[in-house]
Amino acid sequence: MTFGPWGRGAGRSASALALAVLLAGVPAHAQDTAASSSITLRQAFESVWQRQPEARSAAVRRDATSARLEAAQSWTPEPAALEVSARSDRPVRNNGQREYEAGVAVPLWLPGERGRAQAVAEAERQAVDSRVLAAQLRVAGEVREAWWSVHRARLEADLARARLANAQQLAADVARRVAAGDLSRADQHQAEGAVAAARAAAAEASALQAQALQTLQALVGVGVSQTLPDTPEAVPATTAQLPHPLLVELQDRAEVARRSQALASVQRRANPELALALTRERDGFGEAYGRSITVGVRIPLGSDSRHRARVAAASAEQIEAESLLGVEQQRLQGELAAARARVDGAREVVEAAAQRAALAGQTRGFFDKAFRLGEADLPTRLRVELEAFEAERSQARARIELAQALSQWRQAMGLLPE
Repeated sequence: MTFGPWGRGAGRSASALALAVLLAGVPAHAQDTAASSSITLRQAFESVWQRQPEARSAAVRRDATSARLEAAQSWTPEPAALEVSARSDRPVRNNGQREYEAGVAVPLWLPGERGRAQAVAEAERQAVDSRVLAAQLRVAGEVREAWWSVHRARLEADLARARLANAQQLAADVARRVAAGDLSRADQHQAEGAVAAARAAAAEASALQAQALQTLQALVGVGVSQTLPDTPEAVPATTAQLPHPLLVELQDRAEVARRSQALASVQRRANPELALALTRERDGFGEAYGRSITVGVRIPLGSDSRHRARVAAASAEQIEAESLLGVEQQRLQGELAAARARVDGAREVVEAAAQRAALAGQTRGFFDKAFRLGEADLPTRLRVELEAFEAERSQARARIELAQALSQWRQAMGLLPE
């Protein structure tokens, strides 16, 4: 998308001219030079994302899910336990009675538990990635909002300075004509009042610009130049829309809860254990040691209350995630439709504002010439100047609003900055 020219006006400040050149599209080598001294929207997003807790913990979370999957794929639900014991009558009678036992206790999977535990681990691993993507999209929304707020504030400040420059030039012309006797003192007071109003507006706009820039810097974490590129994001392709990250996150969350509920349904008791022990014993001095092997199974009794608690907790999590999924789907559909309408409306506003600014610029030129020739009074000249300024302001704001609307459209589609 290429932005059109601003329109012309006498006495425009150098900063406003520079902004007009930027909005009109500068040559490629000039753009490269500007970009090298600033950051892009994509770079700002990446800088903010690297500082987020989700970005720093993502690798650890993936390692944790991989470890849980490896544990679910093992032959036993818990590591085997080594048991060693010794029995002797030495402290009592000391008849030489000895018994030594070494054994292994191996936990066993409950029927269906191993496969369902693997399914839960797989779902949790997938949920980590979807959670990261959803967090990235939320961060992108914050960065986009702060980014275009800076550009809007910069435009307001540049236009306010341009208005101040025009008012100062007009006041100087009026002062010369008052000295020559062509205008009255009242006209000079009006011109000086216009300068004072423009100076106050410029100071207020500069303060808002500094505030917006500071907000973006606090978000990005590094120093941000005031000459940020205002190139709008690309128009999203609606033909092949990818699943929205926020919906995928809720879907994965619901899937984890569903599989956790299935796992809890088979975990009605603690895991049984298979015990294998080797015993070496004698009854007294002079007797040979005998050996025996013991095989046993330990089966814990079930606990209905604990089982119901696990199933109920997993069911509640599934219901919550599925309910949120339905609400989020409706919200995103409405947000996407609103974003498309906002872009269409912003495009029409840009065209109308460009036409208005061109006409206002021509009118300002006419009345400027007429005022210099004494064919127009000062109040009319000031009114025309104010109308031209408002037209330029509306045109510049319309361009930024369109660029922000495109970003909001991409945000509603779940696309990150490019």
